[in-house]
Amino acid sequence: MTTPANVARALAEVGQRCYARGWALGTSGNFSAVLSHEPLVLAISSSGLDKSLLEADQIVAVDGAGRMLSGAGRPSDETHLHLALVRARGAGAVVHTHSVWSTLLSESHATAGGLALEGFEMLKGLEGVRTHQHREWLPILENSQDLVELAGAANEMLRAHPAVHGFFLRRHGLYTWGSDLAAAKRHLEILEFLIEVIGREEFAIPASAEAAHGNR
Repeated sequence: MTTPANVARALAEVGQRCYARGWALGTSGNFSAVLSHEPLVLAISSSGLDKSLLEADQIVAVDGAGRMLSGAGRPSDETHLHLALVRARGAGAVVHTHSVWSTLLSESHATAGGLALEGFEMLKGLEGVRTHQHREWLPILENSQDLVELAGAANEMLRAHPAVHGFFLRRHGLYTWGSDLAAAKRHLEILEFLIEVIGREEFAIPASAEAAHGNR
């Protein structure tokens, strides 16, 4: 049975796992799940917390305007972005990470406006994707401290790219979502895996350079 307490425990576990994978170090990252669509009620991690120590009692509930309904602490600063994604995609959960590879690639591909992932078997784990020949586009949005403005930019991007499963904030990290928390977690694992694959290819030091360095 899905209850607010169960959702809070599940969100805390996702946060701890993301810390363990190096995707949400320090106080970075935020995680949410819908408790009710009508009216919209969102469970979301509190702001400024060490995700390695995230506990269920640090998950708060907010309404569709981002106002606190229950819990201790302050909702994540990016609550408005989570709410925008829930509304735009009918998502049941949203996850946001700050991995090294998403930070690097969101900068190195910023002039192209996004990063293409194509030809990888792992893509078939994304909702609605049935072949490795799928081309997944991860748009890159400019980061902003104005979260209402950023939520508006995300809405415009989603209208322009209705099939995407995630996007980057430049020099910041990755956002993805799913029909429920399990789907959002699956999308996160797939996208972070593929981002790391691309990053390792893009930033790899050629073997000849390594050999030259070792012979000095």
